[in-house]
Amino acid sequence: MPSATVNKPRPSELLSRLTSAEPEVKVRALREVKNQIIGNRTKKLSFLKLGAVPAVAGILADTIDDVTENNNCNNDSNNTNNILVQSAAALGSFACGFDAGVQAVLDAGAFPNLLRLLANPNEKVVDAVARALRMIYQSKLAPKYDFLQQKNMEFLISLLNSEKENVSGLGASIITRSCETNLEQKALFDAGILRKLNSLLEGGSLSQRDASLESLATIFRNNPEVISKFAGPEIGRPLSSIIDLAKDRHPRTRLLACMCLIVIRNASPHFLQDIGIKTKLIHILLELLDDPGQVGDEAPFAFSSLIAQKEDLQKLALEANAIDKLHHHIKKGSLHPRRYEGILLALADMCSKLESCRSKFFSLQAKPSQALEPFKALASNGIHTASKPKPSSSRDQELMLAMNFLILVVGLLGTTLPGQQKKHQSSKTAVLNLVADALTDYNAGVRAAACICLKSVTRSIKNLSAGYFMNETIVIPLVQLFLDPSTSVQVAALGATSNIVVDFTTRKSIFVQCGGMKQLVQLAKSMESSVRSNALWALKNFVFQADNRLKEGVFSELTASLLSSLIRDPEPSVQEQALALVRNLVDGCINLIEFVFAEDGLILGAIGRQLQCASKAEIGIQGMYALCNVASGNEFHKEAVMQLLFTQMGDKNQSFVIKFLQSNDSRLCTATVWTIVNLTCPSSPGAPGRLEKLRNAGIVSQIKNMVNDPCVDVKVTIFFIFRIWFLFASFFWLT
Repeated sequence: MPSATVNKPRPSELLSRLTSAEPEVKVRALREVKNQIIGNRTKKLSFLKLGAVPAVAGILADTIDDVTENNNCNNDSNNTNNILVQSAAALGSFACGFDAGVQAVLDAGAFPNLLRLLANPNEKVVDAVARALRMIYQSKLAPKYDFLQQKNMEFLISLLNSEKENVSGLGASIITRSCETNLEQKALFDAGILRKLNSLLEGGSLSQRDASLESLATIFRNNPEVISKFAGPEIGRPLSSIIDLAKDRHPRTRLLACMCLIVIRNASPHFLQDIGIKTKLIHILLELLDDPGQVGDEAPFAFSSLIAQKEDLQKLALEANAIDKLHHHIKKGSLHPRRYEGILLALADMCSKLESCRSKFFSLQAKPSQALEPFKALASNGIHTASKPKPSSSRDQELMLAMNFLILVVGLLGTTLPGQQKKHQSSKTAVLNLVADALTDYNAGVRAAACICLKSVTRSIKNLSAGYFMNETIVIPLVQLFLDPSTSVQVAALGATSNIVVDFTTRKSIFVQCGGMKQLVQLAKSMESSVRSNALWALKNFVFQADNRLKEGVFSELTASLLSSLIRDPEPSVQEQALALVRNLVDGCINLIEFVFAEDGLILGAIGRQLQCASKAEIGIQGMYALCNVASGNEFHKEAVMQLLFTQMGDKNQSFVIKFLQSNDSRLCTATVWTIVNLTCPSSPGAPGRLEKLRNAGIVSQIKNMVNDPCVDVKVTIFFIFRIWFLFASFFWLT
């Protein structure tokens, strides 16, 4: 006989029941709403569209008002408390892991009413309310508390001092979401909050320990002073407690403890220097990748924060087979987007600095090489065929062994059998295909992470030179991301492109054929400054050491008017990259220098004006190197640069050349001196006249004062220019 099934009420039906005058009906409806939406985003959305959150928030507010009007002497207190408990629970369920739900709860005005109920005498009501508030404080949308205000600090202390688990946990959650400044971190320490959190860490429940670890990490972030005080003798041995919790049997506790230790080490590197602790952190985080839930989703992000920009930890992670394990998880497929993104970012950090890590990444799918097997066989058995007997005399055997040894050495030194190079390249392509697949993922975070990963692995000069990246498998999806609706994806794609287009082979035409070059020019006009600067960065690298034809194609797409406007862009980062692009465009034959004279010298004029008011050294560096390349041309080009330098001089303004030579940035000094070197080259007929102008402007004497500059690059350049000027001794020794 088939079992009976109970049909769940429809959302619209439940909402009508919420308006019932019967308390029991209302309680059952609230409970049913809560049960239907727990862990179900689709249900939450459907209830949100029907206005369920304002309805539940209204019930909560009305019930509180009824209790207040009756002076807390409601004759039906049991029903009242049940309504408060169920309405708070329903609101918490809407907010749990769902920002739209959190926003709806806040918009409905439920937050202050929930706070009021923390003082309710009924423990069940307080517990339900504290749970709901903790759900809200899982979100970044949660209201923040200013801990510099005394009343807020007192409220926080009252929460942490509560014996109720969810109430004290709420206090820790509020810290996690609200503490943002060093002043607030110090205020929390001075108020004794860290001591209280440490006590929860050592003697609290699982929930309290986890909440304390999160809030401690927030208070420690980028604050070495607070960390030093926390690790001092006045609190006890808190670091040992956190280290012990990294070995806890609960995965989430282990993760949070690791994250807390990572924050401590990143802010104060002198703590946790023990290689055993660092190795243990790496192994724990790699093990947590196997967790099927949220812990496994967050573990790769913690791993990234541990190893980012730290070569010593990247080496330890490489020894722990981190790249193999991360690769294994990607190969499994069907990953949660958060986990997929995190693993790609972890791979990106692993490959960001060390060539050994990048080599490991590219070897992931390569089969064990069979290239040396024939040599090993020859070395062990000797060379013999059916028609030629094996040597029998001792001398013949010695000669044969020597020959076999030489053959083996040749093999070990890299002799490649036919087809081996092709297999090696295909293995690299195979592993890159995994990243290329992620470039087309539906999730924007995954797409951006794939680009960042690609940017890291393409830092390998060896593989760039081999042309492994300039192919349709990588280039086509990357170019398609230039039009991605997400700005962060666009910027990440441009970052990867900036490396790939440096390609030292002659295959840059692939990028042009895919429409990449034209797209970069269009993105240089973007309303987003980050997109503009990164597009220019990619174009700058694209024309680096490119042939004249390619440079002419890029310039014809850009036009002089667009380039000059980008040089004058309000954003310094865009100015810098635009000047760097000009620098690379005019580097080469004399015909390329004519670019800056197009449209009545728009670009050259823009360079001069920008150098006069450069807001940072990098702008001056790129601008001076652009002028340096122009000054490497013929007499007309050199005189144009001289005119630009002296046109910018006036009675009121000191020459930017003098300012640059006096700069504390050695790179700017060097770029300026090299420009003067090209202007005063002895082979140029007008060099003596230009040198005299420079002397009269005080530039020569300034350079003479730099002979003892502490920077080696500056000193070498100065000595080089002195050798040139000795050809014009009559000018050089004039003071």
